[in-house]
Amino acid sequence: MQKQEIIGSIPLISNTESGMFFLLAGPCVVESEDIVMRVAEKLTRITERLKIPYVFKASYRKANRSRHDSFTGIGDMKALGILSKVRSEFNIPVITDIHSTGEAVIAAECVDILQIPAFLCRQTDLLEAAGKTGKPVNIKKGQFLAPEAMQFAADKVRDMGNERILLTERGSSFGYHDLIVDFRGIPTMQKSGLPVVMDITHSLQQPNTGAGVTGGRPDMIETIARAAVSIGVDGLFMETHPNPQEAKSDGANMLKLELVEPLLERLCRIRETIHAF
Repeated sequence: MQKQEIIGSIPLISNTESGMFFLLAGPCVVESEDIVMRVAEKLTRITERLKIPYVFKASYRKANRSRHDSFTGIGDMKALGILSKVRSEFNIPVITDIHSTGEAVIAAECVDILQIPAFLCRQTDLLEAAGKTGKPVNIKKGQFLAPEAMQFAADKVRDMGNERILLTERGSSFGYHDLIVDFRGIPTMQKSGLPVVMDITHSLQQPNTGAGVTGGRPDMIETIARAAVSIGVDGLFMETHPNPQEAKSDGANMLKLELVEPLLERLCRIRETIHAF
């Protein structure tokens, strides 16, 4: 299968024989310029050393919070300006979420990939607006959807003349307060020919707790990551923070920044071993 490009060195088509997985990673939300730049600098250095194609991730605004008083951001234009600075200073692509049709064009001016949150993956007008920008679109699979249903979400972007699409697995609802990962979903979605990403942090959320604050199982991040890499996932998505306990969003399921490098080293060895056979 001929390799094509979506952004930088991230493949436009799923190809489990192509070698190293790519990485989408960063803090959950833009909390401050200092945190964003610290995380971007460290992850850029790590991925360059390990030769992992890398995209910096951070939401410029969080629209889907459990409680009304939860942190949503520092201001749209200020946060987008910081993401633009990441692009220019580190020469890396950037991905961010959008939540409404009006955000698509605004965000597309400042980032390289637009991300559709899982809760919104069936919103036709949002998918169409993202597709019309011509930017690559990462569609996160809803916790309520079967993997094979994601072809219809992808088709809404394709119908806008945009073939630059990624699909991300992030777990499925399991009762009221937990998620479970069915790894059959990765090869199922890869049959579409699109690159498939495993979200190794959001898939460990424990949502909808009585306190209105999402919990998580960060101790299982490596388990999910190892399994995904071993079965040939195209990319990994993870959120990381210098101090998750102080993070203003999703701290309960983020990986501490100092743990990222040893984890990626182990995952690289797994992928290299698999490709040796």
